[in-house]
Amino acid sequence: MERHYKHVFFDKMPVVGILRNVPLNVIEAILPYYKKAGFTTLEITMNSENVCEIISRLSEDNPDMNIGAGTVCTMTDLKKALDAGASFIVTPILDTAVVIYCKEHRIPIFPGAYTPLEIYTADKLGATAVKIFPATQLGAGYIQEVLAPLSHLKLLPTGGVSVENIASFFKSGAVGVGMGGALFDKTLIANEDYDGLYRHFKAIAEKVNNARP
Repeated sequence: MERHYKHVFFDKMPVVGILRNVPLNVIEAILPYYKKAGFTTLEITMNSENVCEIISRLSEDNPDMNIGAGTVCTMTDLKKALDAGASFIVTPILDTAVVIYCKEHRIPIFPGAYTPLEIYTADKLGATAVKIFPATQLGAGYIQEVLAPLSHLKLLPTGGVSVENIASFFKSGAVGVGMGGALFDKTLIANEDYDGLYRHFKAIAEKVNNARP
């Protein structure tokens, strides 16, 4: 399937929204408000039910978005994700084969890493940006400290990013962030409070826009 990843979409709003085990009909109900708030990039994790169908449908119906696959841990996962039409790949760990394949085939890849050595290795292998996971424990200060000697790195902290701390990650030098539950509020979604969800999305988007250089 043809993939539609556009860097300009991510540059416009550098937040990767992460959905895990959310049914297709619920995602389709959320997306108009997500896009209206300015978000452009969505990751569906490979350990979601019916993940290939979801990625395929969303990719076909939303050419104005980047629809990618997350929790890609093996080459088998990667093949399934690409066959479904994923336009970018995110991993929770650093799998060399996955990163090299994506680099060779010009597929945007955001591999997970944590230590300076892992981060540097991921970048050297050809990562589009390095997903710092989990970012919760060390926080925005860790991003700033890693970038002090390695300022060329593009870092994407994920895990524990919230409306309260998202600005600090961008001010520390992150090129983007990954957000799951803190972005897709379960209560608002369960109650089908889409106006409230839009306001929540918009508040986060404004935090990002105000924190960026």
